[in-house]
Amino acid sequence: MAKVSVEKFLDLLKRSGLIENLDQIPQAVSALESRSGGLLPGDAKTVANFFVEETLITDWQSEKLLEGRYKGFFLGKYKLLGHLGTGGMSSVYLADHVLMQRRVAIKVLPAKRVNDSSYLARFHQEAQAAARLDHRNIVRAYDVDNDKDQHYLVMEFVDGKDLQQMVKASGPLDYNTVGNFIAQAAEGLNHAHAAGLIHRDVKPANLLVDEDGLVKILDMGLARFADNDDDEASLTVAHEENVLGTADYLAPEQAINSHTVDGRADLYSLGCTMYFLLTGHPPFPEGTLSQRLLAHQNQEPASILVERPDAPRDLVAICEQMMSKKADERQQSATEVAQQLATWLADRGQPFLLHMDSPSSSGMSGNLVAAASTVKRQTAAKAGKSRPGVKRTGVKVTRRKSQSKPAANAGETVADKDRQTLSGIDTQSGPSGAKKKQSAKTAEPTAAKSSKQRPPTSAKKGVKEKPDTFVIDTDSEPKKTTSTTPRKRRPSRALPLWIWAVLVGLAVGTLIAFMILIIDKFGSP
Repeated sequence: MAKVSVEKFLDLLKRSGLIENLDQIPQAVSALESRSGGLLPGDAKTVANFFVEETLITDWQSEKLLEGRYKGFFLGKYKLLGHLGTGGMSSVYLADHVLMQRRVAIKVLPAKRVNDSSYLARFHQEAQAAARLDHRNIVRAYDVDNDKDQHYLVMEFVDGKDLQQMVKASGPLDYNTVGNFIAQAAEGLNHAHAAGLIHRDVKPANLLVDEDGLVKILDMGLARFADNDDDEASLTVAHEENVLGTADYLAPEQAINSHTVDGRADLYSLGCTMYFLLTGHPPFPEGTLSQRLLAHQNQEPASILVERPDAPRDLVAICEQMMSKKADERQQSATEVAQQLATWLADRGQPFLLHMDSPSSSGMSGNLVAAASTVKRQTAAKAGKSRPGVKRTGVKVTRRKSQSKPAANAGETVADKDRQTLSGIDTQSGPSGAKKKQSAKTAEPTAAKSSKQRPPTSAKKGVKEKPDTFVIDTDSEPKKTTSTTPRKRRPSRALPLWIWAVLVGLAVGTLIAFMILIIDKFGSP
């Protein structure tokens, strides 16, 4: 690309509209000449850097102008300030609302993707999903619009880093920080689940942390509406996308069929994210995309204690339960995860404020805020177990026993962290795979129905809940069933009467004959 002259740069700057008051351009030029001994520098880069120093333009805008571009700096009512990143489906820019002067992030669907109905439908679905949510731990959406063939979503700008960047820069995080971040993410997921949304792409790169340590979930591009399964299934089938998500954090059931999962799939992904924060890598970092996907189906990851022997056992147990292969063995809600971690943090002198969501009919959240440490002390006092000097045992995790579900074949397409795809993975081994796939269609709805009808654990007989103890379905054995089919009578083993009469007669006759022989032998003279 040809080098831009100083005169050309100043002309492009005027035509770009980046500086609303054009009088500021000659004023800045005069200030630069004064600083340079009365002469304007002959290098356009030097002139551009001066305008950046004077905060008249940004570094990104300067680079584009030096490339000879003066268009593309505005999108509707927004002025683009910089490029924040590019994903598999869109690019994200930092922008200012021209009139309100509000700093926002804008996700833009590339123009070449507009004609791709799958991408455009996903983009609109993300906008609808974000519009339902209003929570401190979720990136808020402000607007969705299009400027000709450029479709964009306006979101809250979070000045911080995502967890992927944090671990890459500084390594695994300390235990209290991990517990705090995952508890916050769980609260955000709880709000989404309560609003009828399943995220389906929870991972470190989708969890932002601002300068105050507040975690915010972003990227609802793969979110599923729990009350709109038919539309989701139609969209999935229409574009041959049976499996969606990121392979390194994908729940086993999500690898089978993504549009039938519930919120517990997000908990598995959050558990894998927690594993990443503690170890610095995903649960299964080695192997190809297909090998890693299958590992989530049938292998246990290496223990966190191998790499961090000093890791708190309670924290490790919470993480391991979240990564259980069977959804019934995990925590059954994001609230349960947040409560477990809040209690664990309180035991370590790190009180955590729980924000329990109770969405109104409009979908907005009503926060009932309580300090976990205060709740714990009040509960212990009521139970008469508040004894000073006695060390608390922390969080007790009781695993749920569940019936095994038949597995099925993995679906069509899964994207990994590098946006690679996988097709036609068969998660079954052996000749019985086809039968199991067929039975899974009937088994999954039954399991989902039974999970909805499960009574609270506190209502179960023989279960006593203690402070700092989270009891998760303590049924230790499967229920016995009683058959209503009448039993067949076994044939009687008693002998008929006539046989007994014959036997008795033979015995009496034998005895009489024996007595006659004795008399003949010893009684004759």
